Amino acid sequence: MRTKYLRSETVVRDVTTAGRKEWLGLAVLVLPVLLISVTVTVLYFALPFLSADLSPTGSQLLWIVDIYAFLLAGLLITMGTLGDRIGRRKLLLLGATAFGITSVIAAYAPNADLLIAARALQGAAAASLMPPTLALIRNMFHDQRQRRMAIALWAASFAGGSVLGPIVGGWLLEHFWWGSVFLINVPVMLLLLVLGPILLPEYRDPDPGRFDLLSAVLSLAAVLPIVYGVKQFAADDFGAVSVLSVVAGLLIGAAFLNRQRKLPDPMLDLRLFAGRGFTMSLITSTLAIFALVGLFYFIAQYLQMVLGLRPFVAGLLTLPAAGMALVGSILAAALAQRVRPGHIMGGGMALGAAGFLAMSQVDVDSERWVLIVGLVLLGAGIGAVQALASDMIVAVAPPERAGSASAVLEAATELGGALGIAILGSVGLAVYRDEFTTAAPAELSPEDAEAARETLGGAVGVAGRLPEQAGAELLDVARAAFTGGMQVAALMGTVLMAATAVLATILLRKVRVDASTADARTE
Repeated sequence: MRTKYLRSETVVRDVTTAGRKEWLGLAVLVLPVLLISVTVTVLYFALPFLSADLSPTGSQLLWIVDIYAFLLAGLLITMGTLGDRIGRRKLLLLGATAFGITSVIAAYAPNADLLIAARALQGAAAASLMPPTLALIRNMFHDQRQRRMAIALWAASFAGGSVLGPIVGGWLLEHFWWGSVFLINVPVMLLLLVLGPILLPEYRDPDPGRFDLLSAVLSLAAVLPIVYGVKQFAADDFGAVSVLSVVAGLLIGAAFLNRQRKLPDPMLDLRLFAGRGFTMSLITSTLAIFALVGLFYFIAQYLQMVLGLRPFVAGLLTLPAAGMALVGSILAAALAQRVRPGHIMGGGMALGAAGFLAMSQVDVDSERWVLIVGLVLLGAGIGAVQALASDMIVAVAPPERAGSASAVLEAATELGGALGIAILGSVGLAVYRDEFTTAAPAELSPEDAEAARETLGGAVGVAGRLPEQAGAELLDVARAAFTGGMQVAALMGTVLMAATAVLATILLRKVRVDASTADARTE
């Protein structure tokens, strides 16, 4: 039986064990993943500062935030396939160059329109950075144990970046101007451009077939309206435009999938979804991110507007989640040598459910240890799930399709996060408004009552204009209502994680992904 190997720019050889160069290469691959994760969260803290400087309209401010995510999610599948064809290292280095340049443009943008354009290009560049990182790990680490450990560290970098964002952003904004949150990207991208050609090999599909431009257009046209509609739902806009956007995206997505079934060289190989390991891992990972991102939407506001902490200090309190995500990822990779991945993923989701249950007990006057325990359990559980799910997804894909498989995972992650904010955020907001309306101070004017009822941020703004005692009374009501909404969202996360834990354990109980299995699927 002959094993199929990919073409390399150096030498084609069977390497079973990774050495120092591969592990140093992994450190290089983690850099863009960590930075992209930081970039997503750090901008939220810079919004008040750039708003004061550039004076964007409300619509422009939304586009500054959203256009990055739109292009990132919409181009992931296309970029994953492109990397398989032209070379994963080449695409990674091109993306690093573009990401660095667009970061400089964004940092020194003189007006909102140029900042929006820079953010759009930055999102496209980020889409070209993400799929090659996981795909290259699949090609660099052939040993089963080493591959799992490498992917565990890769997966943990996402959680680490999300937590580092508020910490780094808070420190920068306390010492520099808002453009500094973009300029931190530049030295990291320069380091990647210098070390990438030295430490990273080049891999590409030796027989890629024809690139289908229409498939690329359809994938972008499907994802963009879905993400847009979901974000509008998160903003409490359930109008016709939002609904039609999602429906249009789903219809275009169906056309995209139908075309992939007919093409001899599809952009997305639908045969991947026939395997239970691939599909269930994708679903489990997506739901884990759905619940996690949805809850962190509340935690960020809780720490700053309920507890009154500075962004930097609030970020420090979320460090236990990042640390335990790393621990959970590494332990999951180690346990997978003896325990079936489905059992570990089910256990990780159960641990996450326990974390959500702890978070459902957090209220205005809770001791901080309750919050920290919840974050520790969440971090450990989600870290384990992401590590094993990512490994299973890339392991069962043929090496020449690792880029497109990685892109599917990352696109699902982006969509899961957007849905988490939209659905859990909407539920929490509905609870907030209901509880606030019931307990709102009677002396509030109708205008102030309506503004305070919209969001917790609105209530904080109104309280700042009122006399001290009236403002304190309003804040007490608003904070209690907000934590009530957060508790309901946490309970929903508990149920979702627990149900997924049972499904993952049952449906993946007979699935085992090891080196021989992965190789057999590429023969």
